[in-house]
Amino acid sequence: MKRSERLMFLAGVLCAACAVTFGVVRTKEQKEKIKNSDAVILTIPADTVTALSWETGTENLSFHKEEMWTYDEDAAFPVDEEKIGELLEIFEEFGVSFVIEDVEDYGQYGLDDPEGTIRLEAGEESYEILLGDFSAMDSERYVSIGDGNAYLVKEDPMDSFNIGLSSVIKNDQVPAMDQVERIRFTGPEAYEIFYEEDSTATYSPGDIYFTSRDEKTLPLDTSRVTTYLNTVMGLGLSDYVSYNAAEEELSGYGLDEPQLVVETEYTTENEDGKEETGTFTLSVSRDPEEKEDDETVTAYARVGESGIIYRLLSGDYEKLMKMTYNDLRHQEVLPADRYDITGLTVVLEGETYQLESRGKDSDRKWTCAGEETDTAALLDALLALEAESFTEEAPVGKEEIRMTVFLDNENYPQVTVALYRYDGEYCLAEVDGEPVSLVPRSQAVDLTEAVHGIVLSGGNK
Repeated sequence: MKRSERLMFLAGVLCAACAVTFGVVRTKEQKEKIKNSDAVILTIPADTVTALSWETGTENLSFHKEEMWTYDEDAAFPVDEEKIGELLEIFEEFGVSFVIEDVEDYGQYGLDDPEGTIRLEAGEESYEILLGDFSAMDSERYVSIGDGNAYLVKEDPMDSFNIGLSSVIKNDQVPAMDQVERIRFTGPEAYEIFYEEDSTATYSPGDIYFTSRDEKTLPLDTSRVTTYLNTVMGLGLSDYVSYNAAEEELSGYGLDEPQLVVETEYTTENEDGKEETGTFTLSVSRDPEEKEDDETVTAYARVGESGIIYRLLSGDYEKLMKMTYNDLRHQEVLPADRYDITGLTVVLEGETYQLESRGKDSDRKWTCAGEETDTAALLDALLALEAESFTEEAPVGKEEIRMTVFLDNENYPQVTVALYRYDGEYCLAEVDGEPVSLVPRSQAVDLTEAVHGIVLSGGNK
């Protein structure tokens, strides 16, 4: 065959192929009509559904409802009724944006081997929703409900149903504790914290949490107690390791004899605006096999007598364990408001200096030996004295400085703070004759230098 004849033959074959292709396309267009639509293809009231299952990826979950929703594989699993309700909401009015009628090739929409399948039973009706490919062009997913059509849907069911069993568990809830009246600790220390406003047991107006020791009422640091409570209320109790732990299983998590039990009595406002009271109990422990391992922290928590055991973040565990009196007490040697300080008597290097004031708050004026002076640096240094550690050890070193602080407070008109030499790094702080804490020596130096600054600038003894 000559070259020209071969070319004509190939051209004929190409024309024939094009004709066949054109015919196929025309036939498909006639059979599959694609058009815009705002149709609602399913209206299934959530409260009529009695069975629900889905397969997405590696998940294959099924539930049924008699009075309550139950997990088919284990009736003991605590199903979150609200979560199931949220999943079913999408089918109460399941709308589409495109309809493709008379589909013959479901494969081109990913519906022959769907990415997900959802099955429902409601009354006498059964439904199967196939989830096909996601159309990047339309940002919507192809679905089929078995009526011969394919649809692009406005709301992608995969967004809701691409979840595992952990997403439908009814986790224990940490209540919103608007006001905590009492906290009881059992653990590294066993003691109780109580709430009291306008207490006579403190000279700091911001103190509202207290504890009792040796028949004395002692104030705690409000910010520290509040931070601790926020840690409790902010726990993400969702990473469960068991949802139905029997009593004999608790030892495997160290929760048969927990390291710490925190019990709070609280009040909160309900949806009707009424005040309600409640008690919340949290048990915490490290993995028994890791208690001697300082590098690895695996910890667990349990709410009340719940059968759900949660894994705690190591950071949350460490924060929860900082619950001792020393953790939650004031770290400042003198936790007073600077505007409540009305006078100072300073004993330094055998000399006594008297500082007096008049006026109130930021308008207060200070004098030393009748001459006006600036006490800002001195008050800053005094209020900056902070514990590096707490101690009941009696001072044996030399007294570095002694200050009697006069306060505008009926219950505590004056407080005496004394600093004693302890070693090269620390001084021992004593308050009203009782040893309290070790403070960095640098803070003591700042305090004495602030006194010298006042004296050398014109104040006399």
